[in-house]
Amino acid sequence: MKAVLYVSHGSRRKEATDEALHFLQTVHQQIGVPLHHICFLELAHPDFHEGIERLVRKGATKVAVLPVLLLSAGHYFKDIPEKIERAEARFPHIEFSYGEPLGVQERIVDVLVDRIQQTGAVMDTETNVLLVGRGSRHPDTKTSIERIARLLKKKTGAPSVEVCYLAALSPSFEEGLKESVNHNEKTIVVPYLWFTGVLIESIKQKINEFAADGYEIYQASYLGTHPNMVRAAADRVHEALGHIREQSDSGVSQ
Repeated sequence: MKAVLYVSHGSRRKEATDEALHFLQTVHQQIGVPLHHICFLELAHPDFHEGIERLVRKGATKVAVLPVLLLSAGHYFKDIPEKIERAEARFPHIEFSYGEPLGVQERIVDVLVDRIQQTGAVMDTETNVLLVGRGSRHPDTKTSIERIARLLKKKTGAPSVEVCYLAALSPSFEEGLKESVNHNEKTIVVPYLWFTGVLIESIKQKINEFAADGYEIYQASYLGTHPNMVRAAADRVHEALGHIREQSDSGVSQ
């Protein structure tokens, strides 16, 4: 029996966890596989191994593991594969298929465009868009965020789109924000984050500090439950399930 295990990051904030759960339930309504479960990498329950156990108890024999991640980084290349390896050792009769993060997609950049428009900020020659990535030591992260920035500049016609990061990479968010307000009359901060949580709160706090000094700053919303995000995630699930079918049809796994 096929099943889907959604692996979300997790948050200390119940609001963020609830948002992820609601989003993934919405995604799964587009998937023709009734058996599924949602788990978290950290900070929330159930964890990965609890999720697998629940699916096995319900009769799963083929599990598509969907990383609920925007980009490829440490969680995708190391943490989740290690958990899958342990699950394979514990349940050798289960066939696992590992999906992909959303990656760089124009339809997700279109979500950023919508979020900018929702701020009500007028894009003029003195406006800088500050794209805020989570950050990672994996080189793909910087490459991907910079590519997203180029696409965003093209789609919005913004005179400048700069990037900064919340962790691991430079410039930091505070450095990027300081540079932006010192050289531009208007700054639109665009977080490249999926759900609400501690990081969104930290961005808002820092913006409020700068705004109190008289700088004109707008904060766009995070990506959230935009229909494009639902479709993008559903497509990744279908791809992972399709890989299971391909393996079975080729005789690799029955």
